[in-house]
Amino acid sequence: MAIAEEFILTLSCPDQAGIVHAVTGFLAQHNLNIVDSQQFGDPTSRTFFMRVHFAPVDASNEVNTAQLRNSFEAVAKPMSMDFDLSSTSRKPRVLIMVSKIGHCLNDILFRQSTNQLRVEVPLIISNHPDFAPLAETYKIPFHHLPVTAETKAQQETQILDLVKEHNIDLIVLARYMQVLSPTLCSAMSGKIINIHHSFLPSFKGAKPYHQAYDRGVKIIGATAHFVTSDLDEGPIIEQNVVRVGHGLSPKELTIEGSNVESTVLSTAVRWVTERRVLLNGAKTVVFN
Repeated sequence: MAIAEEFILTLSCPDQAGIVHAVTGFLAQHNLNIVDSQQFGDPTSRTFFMRVHFAPVDASNEVNTAQLRNSFEAVAKPMSMDFDLSSTSRKPRVLIMVSKIGHCLNDILFRQSTNQLRVEVPLIISNHPDFAPLAETYKIPFHHLPVTAETKAQQETQILDLVKEHNIDLIVLARYMQVLSPTLCSAMSGKIINIHHSFLPSFKGAKPYHQAYDRGVKIIGATAHFVTSDLDEGPIIEQNVVRVGHGLSPKELTIEGSNVESTVLSTAVRWVTERRVLLNGAKTVVFN
């Protein structure tokens, strides 16, 4: 029995009447069946967001992804939709960058190797050589690219060359302890995830809850967010909390923090690579 190829359509556009009707009508017209659908209309930005998981009604029918994407342009253009349509069979290609703290790297590699994360990891980049043996364990090429203030531009050019060479869809900073330049942030805008070992953002001044709403805070704890040229200010993807007691030593606190960092980052990677995260200005819509 043939197994139907499945697809994900994500879109955002100005909120208006008839969006869901237009999308579902298009799928029905092409003999495609909805497996799951989620949508959200933001009353503040007046933007509509949608994620549709679908498959052919007849599993024996082959769907040309490029042709289907081109056909959807006729629906998207009149409604000013920004959309992406892709097959679930294609695993996103993820570049992991790390420095000298390896718990997040190790966690992602294990989850990828056991298919908990459906991604490909073509290479690992580090400004230190420490995790070359770990990369070798997973048979993943390891690139040691040292960096200083004087060589930063050259090192980041090497990174972008490797991104292009390996057709990278997403960069994951797994405790990569270097501030990326605006040039690199711009070149990979919306395609770099970082984990912060603290609570973000830190709201100061008047109306902190209004600030939290504007930034789309999910929960207080370790924070995974998209990287922008404004340090630690990118749209938040996932947060989680860790509770600690007064009897824990600094080492034990570090272990507890490392655990929540790993969980938050791997969750963010999964949601982004499953096309569940859509940018909404300075915050995100997460269909989970």
